[in-house]
Amino acid sequence: MSFKSLGLSDALLKAISEKGYDTPTPIQQKAIPKILEGRDVLASAQTGTGKTAGFTLPMLQKLTGAQRMHKRPVRALVLTPTRELAAQVLEDVKTYSKHVDIRSTVIFGGVNANPQIRTLRQGVDILVATPGRLLDLHSQGVFSLKNVEFLVLDEADRMLDMGFARDINKILALLPKRRQNLLFSATFSKEIKKLAGSFLNNPVMVEAAPENTTAEKVDQLIYKTNKSSKTALVIKLISEGDWQQVLIFTRTKHGANRLAQKLDKAKITSAAIHGNKSQGARTKALANFKSGKVRVLVATDIAARGLDIPLLPHVINYELPNIPEDYVHRIGRTGRAGASGQAISIVSVDEFEYVQGIEKLLGERLNQETLEGFEVTENLQDVLDKKAANKAANQRGRQNAGNKNKTKSSSGSRRNSRRNNR
Repeated sequence: MSFKSLGLSDALLKAISEKGYDTPTPIQQKAIPKILEGRDVLASAQTGTGKTAGFTLPMLQKLTGAQRMHKRPVRALVLTPTRELAAQVLEDVKTYSKHVDIRSTVIFGGVNANPQIRTLRQGVDILVATPGRLLDLHSQGVFSLKNVEFLVLDEADRMLDMGFARDINKILALLPKRRQNLLFSATFSKEIKKLAGSFLNNPVMVEAAPENTTAEKVDQLIYKTNKSSKTALVIKLISEGDWQQVLIFTRTKHGANRLAQKLDKAKITSAAIHGNKSQGARTKALANFKSGKVRVLVATDIAARGLDIPLLPHVINYELPNIPEDYVHRIGRTGRAGASGQAISIVSVDEFEYVQGIEKLLGERLNQETLEGFEVTENLQDVLDKKAANKAANQRGRQNAGNKNKTKSSSGSRRNSRRNNR
């Protein structure tokens, strides 16, 4: 099947050809005709399946085929959970719209809003946005949503995971009743189905792959070791394997920072990317990783959502997620666009239960190995006791710091009182 057979215009076909694509992916084959028909779509598609082009191409065709309104009000709204995904979606929109008369822009938090406001006031056809910044600028009267013809919720499952349900409902209330709705999600939880039922009108359901399956070309492997040996094992794998591009997942922001610092000390160039990093720092880290200036990108789940890294060969779970579906999202970063990839999980005894949850979700057993010199010697109770002790110590530290601040504040108040009495 070719893109031309899907009924796309010559202008879009030219942009697709210049991008280097000739055959649509399964999700594109299924979604594009239905969207062109004007149907609401509920799509199950993981990262790396070509889902962005799956909604961008037909949306562009329908917008360019309709009569353009004066001053270009927002006619298509794409909501994403993260800044990185929003920026990536806009990049794809601009790539495919280079030969048509369409204006598009992106808005998200963490950066100065003034340039975004100026662009919006000049008029755009397609707006890609994260929920918070969208509601903020709309409340200031910067733009209107009353002319929106298309609504796309991209990676809707992650939006709900990040607590955007209330914001999504607020945004839905701002939109006209008559519009075409598209919802893309990697997983279909009860919450997603409930959300879909609240605004999709007689939707057609399309799937790129069975729900919660992982890429066939991803080689999955678990290395069991002590918690205290994880960093050394990661360094050994990257160094001896001469891996040049590795995405590593940690559970916490501080964990990402610590691991990146230890890798740098081991002469493995790395950068951390997470929610506490400024947008500029995150963009620079990703650019350095893609260009090869940095071999390892250490990320939290939220920060890595929406990262588009072509032909990524290695993903490492430094810590397993406690939600099995997040494992699917993580390893979906490799084995994309027909390429093979490797997903390795470094698992300590306190994470064995997470492995069981992942295997139950996938419906298969994962290969497990132990490397010589990295055998498991810790027992679960010792690890749990150590974790509890560290947590208690951290709480005491925060409490002591709080008491010191209170004392300083009280002393300052007394000094001020004495000065006033003088």
